[in-house]
Amino acid sequence: MRISSRRKAIAFFLTFGVCLAALAFAVGSGWIILNWREGIKVFLGIIFFGAIVTGLVLNTIFLVREIRRNEQHDSFINAVTHELKTPIASIRLYLETLQRREVDEAPRREFYQSMLVDTERLMGTVEQVLKAGAIAQKKTSGQRIPVDFSSLVRECVELARARHHLLPEQLDYQASLSQNGSAGVLGDPEELHTAVTNLLDNAVKYSPDGVHITVELVAHDSENPDSENIVLRVRDQGVGIPQNELKRIFKRFYRVRQRGRARVKGTGLGLFIVRSIARNHGGRVFAESGGAGKGTTVTFELPRRRVA
Repeated sequence: MRISSRRKAIAFFLTFGVCLAALAFAVGSGWIILNWREGIKVFLGIIFFGAIVTGLVLNTIFLVREIRRNEQHDSFINAVTHELKTPIASIRLYLETLQRREVDEAPRREFYQSMLVDTERLMGTVEQVLKAGAIAQKKTSGQRIPVDFSSLVRECVELARARHHLLPEQLDYQASLSQNGSAGVLGDPEELHTAVTNLLDNAVKYSPDGVHITVELVAHDSENPDSENIVLRVRDQGVGIPQNELKRIFKRFYRVRQRGRARVKGTGLGLFIVRSIARNHGGRVFAESGGAGKGTTVTFELPRRRVA
């Protein structure tokens, strides 16, 4: 209901701005035609007319952007509230059960395990929000040290398999490395770990019909041996992304709209954090997809550095 009302507001302001611009154009054109013989008046009229039209167009664009930004902000608040409220409610239910009655050893251990999982979910949400805020405040990465990116990616893959209970064939890791078997970059290990983890978690989340993800690290390109970049590709066979949303998914709070499916859990910050980390390290990230239902490939590139 709220989304539809905001779309109506966007349509109203856009139509209103276009109508004002058209009216200004009509009045200005008429005034210029009536006074075309008086050169100075015509010149000043053209300048005044251009200023009015420019102001109306900029004002309309600003209003529409603010409405969309507020819509994304509200969506983010709702998502974070859900991500925090759900595990808290679950933990509280288990604690109340343990407090009110005696529970056998086996189910009690299951309760403890479930509460630990919910706690990790809470910590993940809080850390993601804090990370997004910290990245937005600084333009460059702080700690820059030599990092073996291949070992870091392999570690992230193993953690993702354990966290999401995936088999090796569900999350396949392939690497094309240089002769010394490493992929050296210069950067912040914690931030790079966060970026790779977010890419893997995002691929898992958007594979509701079965996880089959391929992680490909290319540090030695036989076709282009002089390439100065290390390339990480995370390819899934999930819901896919429409072509007009491939660039928007890296914006803060933006989430892909899925027709006919339940909304995927999350805060809309994961890929924004990945893009920020890539830029802070002199790299880039972009997505490719054949469209809805055809999977997505996210490519993460970093400048190559030799590790001592």
